[in-house]
Amino acid sequence: MKTSTRPEVLSSRPHNQNSIGCASKMTMSSREVAELVGSRHDNVRVAIERLAERRVIALPAMQEKPTAGRPAIEYVFAGERGKRDSIIVVAQLSPEFTAALVDRWQALEAQEAPRIPETLAEALRLAADQAEQIEKQQACIAIAMPKAEFVDRYVDGTGLKGFRQVAKLLHAKENDFRAFLQDKRVIYRLRGEWVPFAEHIDAGRVSVKTGQANNGYAFNATMFTPKGVQWIAGLWAAHQMEVAP
Repeated sequence: MKTSTRPEVLSSRPHNQNSIGCASKMTMSSREVAELVGSRHDNVRVAIERLAERRVIALPAMQEKPTAGRPAIEYVFAGERGKRDSIIVVAQLSPEFTAALVDRWQALEAQEAPRIPETLAEALRLAADQAEQIEKQQACIAIAMPKAEFVDRYVDGTGLKGFRQVAKLLHAKENDFRAFLQDKRVIYRLRGEWVPFAEHIDAGRVSVKTGQANNGYAFNATMFTPKGVQWIAGLWAAHQMEVAP
């Protein structure tokens, strides 16, 4: 695999915010990693998938990037786990660029670090920014509530169970259970929603239902079938035994 003699400088423009500010976790895409090490993006994707198959890293969430032709698929490393996994990927591809990747993450962290205001004007601006962020977070909650209500009604009417219902059934923390489903390649992130891999739909373990709230907000909900609940309960039990001290 060919690599350039020096890492390409990545854009410093933050890309970890969505349109209404519901997320703030630092991210780096597989395409950015490819640019950093001077490698083909498809080679980076293959390396990520192979390491994930060997359980060396967690398979990152995926996102679509619009292009002139077919949308391009990229993996997105996020947060501390993503930082760790991306370093492993680069160490596998081009060890000489590992330091450059660490520098890049440190630059992102510096952008995220809170700045202490030095003047009254800066303090007032910071207070205004924080108030605006709170409003955006409240807007995110308002958008999510109709979806949760729809899922609850649908579960009652069909016997299918949503993510929260299954997590509660298994006495699992939602964040841990979501990370587990992602690690087991049950779900992945696509356009802001968690969707299942096609193999699990084909196997009858999950079903994707489209709903629309009274406010017109449309969304997709991943639901577990009774067969899927039994299947994932077995995997979760085995996982709990593995991580038990």
